[in-house]
Amino acid sequence: MHTDSVTDVFEEHRPMLHGVAYRMLGRVADAEDVVQEAWLRWSAADHEGVRTPRAYLVRVTTRLAIDRLRQAQARRESYVGPWLPEPLVTDFGGQAPDSAERAVFTESVTLAMLVVMESLSPLERAVFVLREAFGYGYEEIAGILDRGEAAVRQLASRARRHVEEGKPRFEVDPARQRDLTERFLAAAAGDDLDGLLSLLADDVRLVGDSGGKAKAPLRVIESADKVGRFLLAIAGTAAENLEFRFLELNGGMALMALYGGVPDAVFQVDIVDGRIQTVYIIRNPDKLEFLADR
Repeated sequence: MHTDSVTDVFEEHRPMLHGVAYRMLGRVADAEDVVQEAWLRWSAADHEGVRTPRAYLVRVTTRLAIDRLRQAQARRESYVGPWLPEPLVTDFGGQAPDSAERAVFTESVTLAMLVVMESLSPLERAVFVLREAFGYGYEEIAGILDRGEAAVRQLASRARRHVEEGKPRFEVDPARQRDLTERFLAAAAGDDLDGLLSLLADDVRLVGDSGGKAKAPLRVIESADKVGRFLLAIAGTAAENLEFRFLELNGGMALMALYGGVPDAVFQVDIVDGRIQTVYIIRNPDKLEFLADR
């Protein structure tokens, strides 16, 4: 295969390979590292012996992601405070898929779904991602993982059961998310506790991720009153020159706070029955640096 053809084939499949790796790992940087390693293996492969490049590349990427996830899970045991996935920009622009395709795409990359998938073993997660997000058949997945089809079906069943048990029932509507987020921001900035409480579900949860590198709660905060008072407290200490910007992350509308032009925090909410069910705050600078040009 000609060098240009080798590169073109890989670039054609790069978005899908990144999609597999990100859903497996929950980190953009790790996903990019895995895809780069897949490229190195692809560029050194005997291409005459590769009948289906897509199958080869997905197989290599999935296996690399499984290995990296095992290492990441060990590191996360010592992570300071709650861990959240690294935000992924999902603004489709003029390349938006149809509504059905977008619904599948969106559900599989939401922060809530990625957090639920953290409970899966690396093999369960690989099967779930390939089956549910990319529509692979059990026989194909068995070939990718070098497992028997019966074993893959068992892994899929266990993964689906775990996900269903923890699966959030939120509304994925970017316009609704933006509206509630704008009202949420206005109430917090206006020291309006009653207004804030009217937006929050009674059992709302606030999950902050700082990795110990910025100020954020080290435990999940629960209940409307506690979450509301916490948000008013941090709003009262916010720097005056903070800039706020809306952008689409993980299939939903999010609010990014910038301090001196540098991303300082990302806020995103999950909505159930028209009220905010979960507030996510990501402040770990390692997870925000790639958003600097957004």
